[in-house]
Amino acid sequence: MASNKAHHATGFAAGVIAAAVVARVGGGSFHGSFFGSFFGSFHIGVLLSFIAGVAGSTAPDWLEVAWWSRARRLWITHRTLTHWGVAWVVLLAVSYHWLGRSVYAAPAFGFACGGLMHLLADWPNPLGVPWVAGRHSLNLWNSGHCDLIVVGAAWVAAWFVGEHVWLHGVHAGAVLRVLGMG
Repeated sequence: MASNKAHHATGFAAGVIAAAVVARVGGGSFHGSFFGSFFGSFHIGVLLSFIAGVAGSTAPDWLEVAWWSRARRLWITHRTLTHWGVAWVVLLAVSYHWLGRSVYAAPAFGFACGGLMHLLADWPNPLGVPWVAGRHSLNLWNSGHCDLIVVGAAWVAAWFVGEHVWLHGVHAGAVLRVLGMG
């Protein structure tokens, strides 16, 4: 498991990725709705997807807590249902499909991006993540170690996605050419 700070840092990267995708697909504006008339051309869906991405990055952990009880103990075992990869991928795919058609799609997409980022951050740990049926681990390091690698990888991904959407890949191509990959 990555540390709480690492999940928050990767969550901001997930929020940037979600906001870029929502802006690219056009699911960020709500024309004909209350939001569309209130904010005009401001793309509130882009902002909501970013915020939901940050919140989703810690969701697999806080969804396990029994908030309705005084003890605030886990109501399910850690890294089971809330860390199940299939559910997060389905939420991502369904919300992506509804971008631009539903006011709920952009925040749901951001939330799913954050949840998947959480799973990717937990995956290198020996405990692993239940992607499909059983847990799978990359077995690279123990909890809390190498958080900088996880955070760095998340932000590199966010940079490439954001740069592709907002700057049309101008800088990414140059970087890849310098690295001998493009």
